[in-house]
Amino acid sequence: MKKIQMVDLKGQYAQIKDRVDSSIMEVIENTAFVNGPEVHAFQKELEEYLGVRNVIPCANGTDALQIAMMGLGLEQGDEVITADFTFAATVEVIALLKLTPVLVDVDPVNFNIDIEAIKKAITPKTKAIVPVHLFGMAANMDAIMDLAKEHNLYVIEDNAQGIGSTFTGRDGQKVKTGGIGHVGTTSFFPSKNLGCYGDGGAIFTNDDELAHTIRGIVNHGMYERYHHDVVGVNSRLDSIQAAVLRAKLPHLDSYNKARRDAARKYTAAFTNETKIITPFICDSCDCHVFHQYTLRVKDTDRDALVKHLNENGIPCGVYYPIPLHSQKAYKDTRYNEADFPVTNAIVKDCISLPMHTELEDDQIAFITKTVIDFVNK
Repeated sequence: MKKIQMVDLKGQYAQIKDRVDSSIMEVIENTAFVNGPEVHAFQKELEEYLGVRNVIPCANGTDALQIAMMGLGLEQGDEVITADFTFAATVEVIALLKLTPVLVDVDPVNFNIDIEAIKKAITPKTKAIVPVHLFGMAANMDAIMDLAKEHNLYVIEDNAQGIGSTFTGRDGQKVKTGGIGHVGTTSFFPSKNLGCYGDGGAIFTNDDELAHTIRGIVNHGMYERYHHDVVGVNSRLDSIQAAVLRAKLPHLDSYNKARRDAARKYTAAFTNETKIITPFICDSCDCHVFHQYTLRVKDTDRDALVKHLNENGIPCGVYYPIPLHSQKAYKDTRYNEADFPVTNAIVKDCISLPMHTELEDDQIAFITKTVIDFVNK
């Protein structure tokens, strides 16, 4: 059995090495390092893949969220509702823009933002909802869009972990996540399902006017050189990263299929284990791209399990060990611990197992046996 990796970027690279190497060399030879042909080509290809009218590449996923909020014209003091159980970038940009973060609990089955909690959190100051497609699982976008329409709110999809996942609406229509809300964002951090070899991100929208505003924001507020029409930032995807992403994009569906296949094998191995709660998998499985395969372990010392796995050469992750409402930067007297029962439980008992496109059956068998032996000892 080969060494187990949490994310096997080297193995993935080996499969596309020729295309990646030649694409990078082409950028170096033509020296169009910023806003070059590779960036524009990737933008068009991603628009086609996602089925959205506009993709605006940028420097990273955190910038994408910030720029999306800037483009919507949110103002200081406006309330933005998002999930308590996610990476800090989601709430970080809200605070940076002097907006008011409103953190709410998540669903115990899929870990995404809880719809009833959103309803309770809406006030006259609420201006936007930021659902996170956490670990690659599509959030309940029908319910979220219904609330947004009822209360005249914006929806900003944080699709950093969910690119390629599909939401099936109540009308049966299938739509890629990121293209459902008023604006969507993603990250191309190397470990993501569609990752580059550095930092990168993008913003998606079907609103042409909003897209125009955002295109100016990402480039110092310029639509014409040295004419600064809006307050902007410097956040551009470089051409080398775009070249890598162009090489990977045609493989994204097969990458996600490999992740789903691995997830099914994990879940099958844990089927009879009462102390292990496996991730939700819908019938078609297209709603989840398994950026992470995250278990909950009951009546088990989760941290001791982490140590045991590491001692046996199995990397794992704990995403995320501290709720955002308990983080020093985001503590607020508005929050009541009783409002976060699910998040407060998940952070103590969840653990993410290795998940990537190169996982092999013998590795999965060893990982699952090691987990099962520990929880049943």
